[in-house]
Amino acid sequence: QLHLVESGGGLVPPGGSLRLSCTATGSSLGDYHVNWFRQVSGKAREGVACINTLGTVTNSVDSVKGRFTASRDNAKNTVYLQMNTLKPEDTGNYFCAAAARLGGLCSFQEDYMDYWGEGTPVFVSL
Repeated sequence: QLHLVESGGGLVPPGGSLRLSCTATGSSLGDYHVNWFRQVSGKAREGVACINTLGTVTNSVDSVKGRFTASRDNAKNTVYLQMNTLKPEDTGNYFCAAAARLGGLCSFQEDYMDYWGEGTPVFVSL
């Protein structure tokens, strides 16, 4: 059983940066691909970035490409989301999700996600 906890969210001005962490307990996060999602109140959750088990494959969606990057430190059982040049439209609750199956890598299909964290809020505003 994997328990995921996100941290690192907060209030940041436009153009600023944040690094989110997703730390796992209960099992090895290195056995899972990890996807980052975000959700704005009243809207559907959307995938934003992803990373494979070894950290050798990463991807992000067009709206954040070049600004958001996933990375991981399996020795620390932690995956990160570095977010740069933040925009007001990046505001939302950010979740990490772990997927054991290859179909869960960067597909952002929620059916493939085996474990979810509870999220950390990000506010981009002056």
